[in-house]
Amino acid sequence: MRYISTRGGDEVSSARAIVRGIAPDGGLYVPESLPVLSRSEVRALADMDYPSRAAMILQKMLPDFTGEELLEMARKAYARFEGDFPCPARELEKTGVRVLELFHGPTMAFKDMALQMLPHLLRSAALKTGEKREIAILTATSGDTGKAALEGFRDCEGTSVTVFYPKGGVSRVQETQMVTSRGENTHVIAVRGNFDDAQTGVKRLFTDEKFIAHMNEKGRVLSSANSINLGRLAPQVAYYFSAAADMLKEGRADWDRPADVCVPTGNFGNILACWYAKRMGAPIGRLICASNANRVLTDFIRTGVYDRRREFFKTESPSMDILISSNLERFLWEIGGAEKVKGWMTSLSRDGVFRLDEKERQILSSDFLCGCADDGETMAEIKRVYEADGYVLDPHTAVASAVLRGLEKDPGRTVLLVSTASPFKFGPVVCLSLGIGLSDPADAFEAAERLKETCGLSVPLPFEELKSLPVRHRAECGKEDMGEAVLAALEGRAG
Repeated sequence: MRYISTRGGDEVSSARAIVRGIAPDGGLYVPESLPVLSRSEVRALADMDYPSRAAMILQKMLPDFTGEELLEMARKAYARFEGDFPCPARELEKTGVRVLELFHGPTMAFKDMALQMLPHLLRSAALKTGEKREIAILTATSGDTGKAALEGFRDCEGTSVTVFYPKGGVSRVQETQMVTSRGENTHVIAVRGNFDDAQTGVKRLFTDEKFIAHMNEKGRVLSSANSINLGRLAPQVAYYFSAAADMLKEGRADWDRPADVCVPTGNFGNILACWYAKRMGAPIGRLICASNANRVLTDFIRTGVYDRRREFFKTESPSMDILISSNLERFLWEIGGAEKVKGWMTSLSRDGVFRLDEKERQILSSDFLCGCADDGETMAEIKRVYEADGYVLDPHTAVASAVLRGLEKDPGRTVLLVSTASPFKFGPVVCLSLGIGLSDPADAFEAAERLKETCGLSVPLPFEELKSLPVRHRAECGKEDMGEAVLAALEGRAG
């Protein structure tokens, strides 16, 4: 199976796609055609442990790797997760949903499910393609990807990782996690701007010929740990198959009665992975795209018009504070092809907007439902779910839960609510939502103790460690100076 650029300018193997991260023409790599699992193969997943499940799905998507190689990678990656299973599901009887918990990894967010696998995939892919240069990972983060990438690639031989985050645009815990990151090959830089500025800047560097040439002279090749990288996206498909297989075995879903899935998303990567799983044969029904006050995806699904020319809101669900959803390009390629995608992306870059025609809009709305929730609705949902089921949601998951509650439910279907972060990462706002008083409303560590005392939650070990870690990264830059900031970091001139 070959991978091609969404903009039509490149065709490569799965290993080469992982090493490159983004195509030279600025497009994202997509499979020429998605593999499809038989129903018996999907059912068989239920009797496997999680690393075996992940290896099976990844081998279908990444044919350059053997099943044995992928299983060894997965066993190493998921050994770092707390508990007996990396992504357990919890039933909330009164709320009427099944919660897929994706936050039991070392950084307490769903990005760990992929970013603990990516370094293994990238190292192996470099060997398979004969790449001998240092792989310089450049990543923009709205909060969670950054720390997960730093943790995954920390002291990984033959790599460096540079993370950009919007200054003042992530939670205090997220920032603390990043700036205290260990590892001789890790670099963290605050961008004076929002996430879209950071993400656009990183994508620009991947197509900047002068910057690329300079990196090559220094023996480095660029790659990405964002979900624009195929090696990030493919492991996300695996956990949707895993959840579907469990629901099949328990009689909660089948292909005549597929499960609906509600995903909080800003960059469209997590819900795209779910859509891929559905296309590949998982018994998944309606895909519900949940947005916060930055509702660009909600408006797009409803109208077919993608318009980033709007006010940007800093919300209590900061990982979703995004107006340019990069992974949407992969879905657009599926409905329009490369020439349409190039036109849409040019229009978005030049004018800030693009429009689907009526046929394309109908395809979009037939695949996705949508909704949005502001901070007030999000906080009310945290309280409602806790009072109903004694379960504590983080703000991102609460956005999805609030959206889901506003939609008409099919009583015959299981609903899977995707939980993307631990409530401890956003303890102060969770405490405020639950009416738990804090002496310092911004103190995440006090909030953690109060959640432990009041709600009976166990504080995750990665959170406990944060108290004693020193700040190691203090660099910041303007959105136009990101290339120089990377060079300064890699040459030891950054703070």
